[in-house]
Amino acid sequence: MLRFANPTWFMNFSARLLPWLVGLTALLFAIGLYMSFFTAPPDYQQGETVRIMFIHVPSAWLAMMCYGLIAVSSIGLLVWRHPLADVSAKAAAPIGAVFTFTALVTGSLWGKPMWGTYWVWDARLTSVLILFFLYLGLIALRNAIDDEVQAGKLSAILALVGTVILPIIKFSVNWWNTLHQPASVMRMGGSTLHSSILYPLLVMAVAFTVLFFALHMKAMRNEILRRRVAALRITQVDEAMTPQAAE
Repeated sequence: MLRFANPTWFMNFSARLLPWLVGLTALLFAIGLYMSFFTAPPDYQQGETVRIMFIHVPSAWLAMMCYGLIAVSSIGLLVWRHPLADVSAKAAAPIGAVFTFTALVTGSLWGKPMWGTYWVWDARLTSVLILFFLYLGLIALRNAIDDEVQAGKLSAILALVGTVILPIIKFSVNWWNTLHQPASVMRMGGSTLHSSILYPLLVMAVAFTVLFFALHMKAMRNEILRRRVAALRITQVDEAMTPQAAE
């Protein structure tokens, strides 16, 4: 675990792995998009608008998964003081915000032909909107505090408190009477989707997941480099001030 917690080891490991992740992401998206637009048939009720699902559903899944990763990283920071935990949490927040925003926008575009409106204060939609605000809150809290250590701890506490929204999002369609359809892929008894729709959706979900890990790894590398540069500048300033203090 000490080796995995070492930023230098992570930089070397990620430098080798990142090109493979980028290549795999491109391949999966090429296959997934082809299946989504050329193999998957139109829905008998929704027509061509069903293809929004291939972007909307993976984005929604990744929005929740990303926040779960932030929560796990926050535990790693607060409990075990893992050197890379804070880096992971900070790097994941903007990416999760983008996936959540994408889910909200594509959901609104999908809702217009299905529900007759772009937005309703539905339990699922409202809880996902709250998740988006949580992401923005984590980003804002980071930027509002100059002390990196204090910012990391306070952001970790906020992230853990915010995890209450995840089960609400997941089970909102079961707990309340909502316009949003219930789970159709991950459910007891198997998926209700036909294989012609299910397989492209799963490929796109894997493509989005690999994309997330590639973006997250790159963002972590950038954050580590930023912190190294900041530490180097502080060292240089201290060295420059030492002779002056001696005089």
